Amino acid sequence: MSKLRNKQRTSSWGMKLILEFLLLLFVLIVNIPFFWMISTSFKYAPEILAYPPKLFPSKLNFDGYKYIWTLVPFGRYFINTLFVSISIAVCKIILASFSAYAFAKIPFKGKNTVFFIFLGTMMIPMEVIIIPNYITLNLIGWLDTYWALIIPFIVGAFSIFLLRQFFMQIPRDLDDAAIIDGCGRTRYLFTIIYPLSKPALLTVGLYAFLASWNSFLWPLIVTNSDKMRVIQIALKALQDSWMIDWTSLTAASAIATVPIIILFFFVQKQFLEGIAITGLKG
Repeated sequence: MSKLRNKQRTSSWGMKLILEFLLLLFVLIVNIPFFWMISTSFKYAPEILAYPPKLFPSKLNFDGYKYIWTLVPFGRYFINTLFVSISIAVCKIILASFSAYAFAKIPFKGKNTVFFIFLGTMMIPMEVIIIPNYITLNLIGWLDTYWALIIPFIVGAFSIFLLRQFFMQIPRDLDDAAIIDGCGRTRYLFTIIYPLSKPALLTVGLYAFLASWNSFLWPLIVTNSDKMRVIQIALKALQDSWMIDWTSLTAASAIATVPIIILFFFVQKQFLEGIAITGLKG
């Protein structure tokens, strides 16, 4: 019996080792483009186009990181993107949580119908509403301003859906106890719902931040001056029809990726927890 148990333990240990090796191999393969981008940002032009390609530069070249600050106003673009992304993430968390709280905890006539209408907006492609939104912003004089970059994206049906599903999992006993203690709806939201919903709130904020950080088409349409451009437009400005400065482009791409990596590093636990425990309860 002991020999059988030892054999089973050895087999289980071997399977875990193989699984971990495969996962590590998968991670390395998935991250090859990122490693290649970092490596290319430190290469000189002849090494970038060399064949066979070299993964590591023979000598570190920092010219790309110097040039991007002079070829385009990269610093201004970076600050604009950071400000817009944080503003959208914060506004979306606040407004989506208010809407989700109403759909999850407050009974009113036609609640499910209104909620399904909200979900229906997720099927409308952004390309369909670009022209109407542009005309609206032009009429109110918001083109080439932070308002044009922020306001159209401070509410989203997916964020409301995600938070609603999370709020519905909070026990009704807490609602009843709060009512008995004389707790109002606003106080209940801030003192009970928010502390219990940190993973879901951070998930919504992270999604909003990433979407705004990677946005290109809308900022390109509604901004005209360098003082309002964002970082994705800066990456496009480093390319032209005849030549691409791969060293500067990959250096700018590396800098644009750093905030996302740092953000995900700090909130990855809450983000994964929010996705895992936010069910599809109707």
